[in-house]
Amino acid sequence: MTAEAQKALQDELEQLETVARKEIAERIKTAREWGDLKENSEYHDAKNDQAHLETKILRIREQLLNADVREVTTSTDVVGFGSKVEVEDAKSGKTLSYTLVSPSEAAPAEGKLSMDSPVGKALSGAKVGETVKLETPRGVKELKIVAIG
Repeated sequence: MTAEAQKALQDELEQLETVARKEIAERIKTAREWGDLKENSEYHDAKNDQAHLETKILRIREQLLNADVREVTTSTDVVGFGSKVEVEDAKSGKTLSYTLVSPSEAAPAEGKLSMDSPVGKALSGAKVGETVKLETPRGVKELKIVAIG
């Protein structure tokens, strides 16, 4: 993952461990004051939310613990980790922009593709002007590298 993604995870973890925990603790305290806990749906909802929060905190901690923070490729000659790539679909002529990131950072709707995805693997190591081919369920797709940033 990138150092930027690691920082974002650390910030999210800090927010969850401080603000979110405090909010849920307040909800539980308030719900307890309402009486009988067996039939108190607010209490049970707050406890469920607390369990989900703690699970999310553990997942983020594990992700940070196992993170492999890499330097973003600054080369504009060859596509690599962190590269912003502009490609042209040979069939449609459509121009697309992608940033190659780690699998945990991937967000295809935002143009962030995993290095491990079929497109990411095909683009990795390519240079401006080259055309890469990749197999898709709809046949072979050809992408011409227009720019690397």
